[in-house]
Amino acid sequence: MVRALTFTIFYCIMDMVKKSSKVIKVCKHYNFIIFFRQESKVLKGVAYMFSVGDKIVYPMHGAGVIDSIEEKDILGEKQSYYILKMPGEVKVMIPTAKAEAVGVRNIIDKSSAEKVIGILEKDETQMDKNWNKRYRDNMDKMKSGDIYEVADVVRNLSFKQKEKGLSTGEKKMLNNAKQILVSELVLAEHASQEEVEQLVDNKINTSFMMFRAEEIQPESVVNKFIPFDGTGTND
Repeated sequence: MVRALTFTIFYCIMDMVKKSSKVIKVCKHYNFIIFFRQESKVLKGVAYMFSVGDKIVYPMHGAGVIDSIEEKDILGEKQSYYILKMPGEVKVMIPTAKAEAVGVRNIIDKSSAEKVIGILEKDETQMDKNWNKRYRDNMDKMKSGDIYEVADVVRNLSFKQKEKGLSTGEKKMLNNAKQILVSELVLAEHASQEEVEQLVDNKINTSFMMFRAEEIQPESVVNKFIPFDGTGTND
């Protein structure tokens, strides 16, 4: 009878396993094997700031869509995470309890996106001439998570790159800032990444020519090669 009960329990568990969507583990219980699966679960009865499907911005990373909300055990600590799906199929985990503290927010709407584009059409704002101070100031703007500040960094550094070039550190900062800016505009404008990147580049190129055209010196005729016969006169 005990053996019959044992096998009955075993087959009931096996049936449950087939219907389960959890990661398979195997453990021993008395004289038979119990199969069960383990997965990340959402904590029941917990109110979250954001929901699955929400489009949010994670400062210093960019914008994406919440793919799921899962509870995970990392280094012995259980907590829930927003699983953020970002461009390029990249997924980032954000602790739900710390989301507000780190500045996670909803993406801007379409009208705000137009104001951001307007920033790219303006002249650059003043930046510190000291490299270290300028770098820290721009980094603070990016950490703020404010897309208007990020757009300011993108335009200013783009202007500087066209004028004098950038150091390796500032080139990397410009690329990161541009990726963050583009990722949010893609979602706000419902456009492709290629379309937004081209839009950003066009706006910056246009504004640079508008505000810096007078500073771009044409090639001097003195620097041009003039044939000379060595007699002091030209043919």
